[in-house]
Amino acid sequence: MTTRLTHELTYDAPLAEVSAMLGDRGFREQVCEALGVLRHEVTVVPEGAGKRVRIEQVQAADRLPSFATRLVGNQIEIVQEERWSGTDRAGLTVVVPGKPGQMDGTIRLAESGGVTTQVVDMTIKVSLPLVGGKLEGLVADMLLRALKVENTTGRGYLS
Repeated sequence: MTTRLTHELTYDAPLAEVSAMLGDRGFREQVCEALGVLRHEVTVVPEGAGKRVRIEQVQAADRLPSFATRLVGNQIEIVQEERWSGTDRAGLTVVVPGKPGQMDGTIRLAESGGVTTQVVDMTIKVSLPLVGGKLEGLVADMLLRALKVENTTGRGYLS
């Protein structure tokens, strides 16, 4: 079983500015702070015509249902990696180290009339009998919340 998450974020800025923002370590740190993570480390490295963005964060698990906290404990570590092949396209992987599951997908940017749309398309898979589907839904909700915080932070960053 897998869960799919597709979400669009819009920015009143040209694609080049949005791409530069997504590759800015300071912006990514602002997003982590806005999410209220306990600890984070952001790395941005040029890679060919693009860049690699890696965000390691630790979040409190106190808002998770009890069945989930039994699996992850009081804190949850999340590692997000984006491999940008240029300014408008990236492969996206999110893992919870040591836990069964993986989230893979893409990020695409497109500009129209000075407005840039970012489309995040992910497949979430948690390989646990009985609770895997519930966990996939929970992870999708967490990722959607994070994307909304990123979009709000990004709009402020670009203004």
